[in-house]
Amino acid sequence: MKKIYFILIPVLTIFLNACNTKKQKIDDSNFPPIKDRYLGQKPPGLTPELFAPGIVSTEEYLETQVLFLQDMTAISFTRSNRKNGEPDTLIVMEYNSHNWTRKPIPLSEADNYRQRFTPSYAEINSLDPFKDIPIRGGTLSAKGTYYFYVLDPDGSGYMGYSRLINGKYETPQKMSNAINRGKYIAHPFIAPDESYLMWDAEKEDENTPDVYISFRQKDGSWGTAINMGDKINTPVFEQRPRVTPDGKYFTFWRGYFKTKEDGSRYVLGNPYWMDAKIIEILRPKE
Repeated sequence: MKKIYFILIPVLTIFLNACNTKKQKIDDSNFPPIKDRYLGQKPPGLTPELFAPGIVSTEEYLETQVLFLQDMTAISFTRSNRKNGEPDTLIVMEYNSHNWTRKPIPLSEADNYRQRFTPSYAEINSLDPFKDIPIRGGTLSAKGTYYFYVLDPDGSGYMGYSRLINGKYETPQKMSNAINRGKYIAHPFIAPDESYLMWDAEKEDENTPDVYISFRQKDGSWGTAINMGDKINTPVFEQRPRVTPDGKYFTFWRGYFKTKEDGSRYVLGNPYWMDAKIIEILRPKE
């Protein structure tokens, strides 16, 4: 079975995001007004909803996860028609004076724009500690700790980390079995204060990924992986968890296969969002 990890986005990225936890508060005045911040749509509650139906999310195309600039004045996503085999199109929407406008991105400039939202980790991957590791992507904490994932050609893989110490990255370490459980462990998102880590992985006896979260323990270790629940995880694909830069909303991608008349399959899917309070609901009570 061909895995969806190789079907989505070919760009290898580092995600550096801010989120609102018990330990870290965010100055809301740094962003567009709340009524404008999410393309003018009504924010969701604790049930996941399509992100911006008709604007971002459609029925006939595959839209990847929505990425915000850190000041939330622009978003990007990729749209593609996999049924007809058309190439991906990068879409950028920019905010100015209470309005969101779509900015056409020429193919020749797409990579430069992608790096505004998902900076290439080529530079860090060129450093000695990472040169011999087949890293597929990762996420940075506020203090520069790099959490990354590895996917081998056979689809197996693991999550690792490397701390930034005196301006240099330490020898990468494989994370514990609390995190490295299941198959195709990928797409981590670390809280800026490193109080929690989210990612997606397949269960050993299933072929579709779910989204998981682990919380940092008092002794510095990571707690056992927690499945984020059946409102988020369904029998189809759930991947790429994130939190918006203002810390208010949890986002993820949900996808599924469709079958053509000739029996071949293609992928459809959309970004979803919900209130980030789900994180505190799942946090184990002390």
